[in-house]
Amino acid sequence: MPVDFLRRLAGQRRSSSANRQLGYWLAFVAGAINAGGFLAIGRYTSHMTGILSAMADSVVTGDQAVVMTGLGSVVAFIAGSAYSAILINWGIHHRTHSKYAYPLLWEAALLLVFGLMGGTLETAEASLFVPMTVMLLCFIMGLQNAIITKISHAEIRTTHMTGIVTDIGIELGKVVYINSQKESAHYKPVRANFARLKVLGTLLMSFCGGGAVGALCFKYMGYSATIPLAVLLVFLAIVPLVDDARSRIRTVLRHRHAGPPPEKDGPG
Repeated sequence: MPVDFLRRLAGQRRSSSANRQLGYWLAFVAGAINAGGFLAIGRYTSHMTGILSAMADSVVTGDQAVVMTGLGSVVAFIAGSAYSAILINWGIHHRTHSKYAYPLLWEAALLLVFGLMGGTLETAEASLFVPMTVMLLCFIMGLQNAIITKISHAEIRTTHMTGIVTDIGIELGKVVYINSQKESAHYKPVRANFARLKVLGTLLMSFCGGGAVGALCFKYMGYSATIPLAVLLVFLAIVPLVDDARSRIRTVLRHRHAGPPPEKDGPG
């Protein structure tokens, strides 16, 4: 990928095209993490609907372990979203190039830690390993989902497909709807947004493709399968981060060349 493309992808200057491209990549990553996490611990962690439903069921059946794990998962997802917002807002206030790249870098770091330590954690007590892993993955998913949600003003989601599948159904309903002359005379004709349908379909395919790749890699590589995903995220974030580093270096050199301010003469 060209440097300019990567700069647009996660840089400070946003466009609809860049938002969509970043959304496709993040949907792929989310699908891979979700599928790999399921093979690791038997739980999906990219969406809160199933977790909240399991909590409600467990409240009735009295399974307190599931209730506490579910509660921790929801809190972790919210915490990840909040931390992503903190990083982005800090970057906005400090006028950095990499305000949207910081959360990607954190996601990569957490995935790398999970991939490197997963085998060791698995040998620990199962009752401790599963909840910790679920909450870690939920934090990562919240972190990622908040990035693209904030960038696209909530138009693009990448970690859960319920809304995307619903929107695809709505657009397909518009495709097959037949506008009669009588209706068109009184109401605006129903027209499908094919550009939006293309975006939604690509997000769905990216998520499914990531799930297939993630499951395949985890099957043969184990927890190390998260390492390529971490490398991909760093790759997506690296150009704005380098831009910030270069800006800081130029600022430091400029101050050095300018020298100290002249001393004012004291009273004679």
